[in-house]
Amino acid sequence: MRAVVQRVKSASVKVDGELVSEIGAGVLIFLGVAHEDTTTELEYIANKVANLRIFEDAEGKMNCSLLETGGAALVVSQFTLYGDCRKGRRPSFIKAARPETANALYEQFITALEQQNIRTQGGTFQAMMDVQLINDGPVTILLDSDKQF
Repeated sequence: MRAVVQRVKSASVKVDGELVSEIGAGVLIFLGVAHEDTTTELEYIANKVANLRIFEDAEGKMNCSLLETGGAALVVSQFTLYGDCRKGRRPSFIKAARPETANALYEQFITALEQQNIRTQGGTFQAMMDVQLINDGPVTILLDSDKQF
């Protein structure tokens, strides 16, 4: 599982011009699911996101987590995080999970964040989405469950 985590002042998702979800301060998470991913990888990434110390404390140092700040999370499924561009000019997505598997783990990921008392919104799985955000920093962190050890 891969996640691109961006600290944001606000973020939103629209599908066909209609607002689907929006958050204030917190994180925007682009989540990619690989075909071999399980709840083990999901729990690792969800716990990492919840506890990453990427928010400023009273002294202006990145020392607080999403849990500590009470920020929200907006999760957008993005299979293209598994695009392999090493050969040719067109990315291969062979490592990305099939839609039915990816959607199930995506929904479970949202639930895992909610269970940690993080206000969480999602995009629309397999839809063409307009994602808007106001970066805070910018702060962008890449997480990969394959690199947890």
